[in-house]
Amino acid sequence: MKSRWYAIVLLLSLSLGCIKNAPLNPEADIEQFSIDESLLTGNTVIDQTNRKIKLYLTREAYAKGVAPVISVSPGATLYPPSGTLIKPGEGKQQYTVTAENGSNNKTYTVEVSSAGLWTFNFEQWKQNPSDKYEYPVENDSLTLWSSGNAGVALSGVPKQSDAYPTRATNDGYLGTKAAELVTIPGTALSAFIHVYLYAGSMFVGNFNTGVVLSDPLAATEFGQPYVGLPLRFTGYYKYAPGTVFQDENQNPVAGKTDQCAIYAVLFQGPERLNGKNINNSEKIIATAKLTDGTARANFTRFDIPFIYKPGWDSSTANLMLAIVASSSSEGDLYRGAIGSKLIVDSLNIVAQ
Repeated sequence: MKSRWYAIVLLLSLSLGCIKNAPLNPEADIEQFSIDESLLTGNTVIDQTNRKIKLYLTREAYAKGVAPVISVSPGATLYPPSGTLIKPGEGKQQYTVTAENGSNNKTYTVEVSSAGLWTFNFEQWKQNPSDKYEYPVENDSLTLWSSGNAGVALSGVPKQSDAYPTRATNDGYLGTKAAELVTIPGTALSAFIHVYLYAGSMFVGNFNTGVVLSDPLAATEFGQPYVGLPLRFTGYYKYAPGTVFQDENQNPVAGKTDQCAIYAVLFQGPERLNGKNINNSEKIIATAKLTDGTARANFTRFDIPFIYKPGWDSSTANLMLAIVASSSSEGDLYRGAIGSKLIVDSLNIVAQ
């Protein structure tokens, strides 16, 4: 009996010793950012890559402020604390998360997107601080556009802006900046998962790096809240297809020439569409799509009407709108021609 008692004491001592010596959690993430759905026009996005919280508030919520319920990594602390009232119109709002171990911290900036801002000239760009890819911003800081660059960064491309498929160019319609989308070859790392090219792509919405490896098409989360009804989609583009079209297995496809894709989709939110259903979801209400994606040596203007689904319910709430552009129209399936280049500028949604 005494030997059994000694064994129990020894096991307890070892267990307590293991617990005592366990390292403190080094993670410092905002994991959930919850606001009453009645105060939102679109689902909240936690952009871990750029450390941003993207809010889509009703006008009333914007004016009165909101008090989000926030959860962070286990053991971490948050400042200001969960439940603190914030008013987006009263200057920049930031949250700092300090890890349980005390040595790691992250600062998140709150962005409130303005529903109804639908003219884009791509004059202002910023660079991701760690991976060095570029992305366009509105009014110096507002991020409405995303791209596949964040996913391409995981494949081991050089950390320089011109190594990515989507970037700024000075070859704009009016001689100023524009968005340049180029289909590039895959990397040695991406070849292990049978990805041999990346199309240049950009879209209004969010890129979810958390699922890009397990479910790449779900990583592209399309759409932002839209107020009113769109009538037409206009803009300028030029396009040069690459020399050799290849399939998803890197095999040349004889007689096939790459084409670009430019389109806009109005749909019922607040859930965003993704790469799996952006063309076939039952939530789609209207579409404006460039039907001829062949080469254009000079800037060409397009003016495309939105085609509404017959019998759609005009009382539908939480409307969302996505704009999508790609240098290879089949790039979501990893098909296209390396070197295909699309430049887009002065995009505009004309309201009814």
